Amino acid sequence: MDLRINIRPAAPADRDFVLSIAPRLNEFDVPPWRDRAAMNLGDARVLWSALTDPPPETSVFIAETNDGTPLGFIHLNVETDYYTREKYGHISDIVVAPEGEGRGVGKALMAAGEDWARNRGYRLITLNVFMANTRARALYEHLGYGEDFMKYVKKLS
Repeated sequence: MDLRINIRPAAPADRDFVLSIAPRLNEFDVPPWRDRAAMNLGDARVLWSALTDPPPETSVFIAETNDGTPLGFIHLNVETDYYTREKYGHISDIVVAPEGEGRGVGKALMAAGEDWARNRGYRLITLNVFMANTRARALYEHLGYGEDFMKYVKKLS
């Protein structure tokens, strides 16, 4: 059931909330060559920076209820296309808290990210997702996102 969701820019005071739900980024079968703890540490490091001393062209938004209960976040930045050198928006991270699942929070955050990119004049917005994260992939495809690159990895002995 969808609920009324407010989207606002994140503040340093949101850091504890964001870091508390960031491990949800890796709640799927991670590839065998990945270390979940290292992934969580890397995510926390990047998000800490984005909330404490944001790099240029980086934004974090919080989804919350009318009473201010946070339900999720989206972390955005700008990237440059390898082939055309065109700048575009990129969704670095998006996480919905368990209590926000199935209530329209992810869709609201995605819409906010698209507005963020559109308002900067970008023609494209991208994101990366692990192949095994089927729930997230289904949402992205439902929202009109399509595949572009597929990255293959081989663990060397």
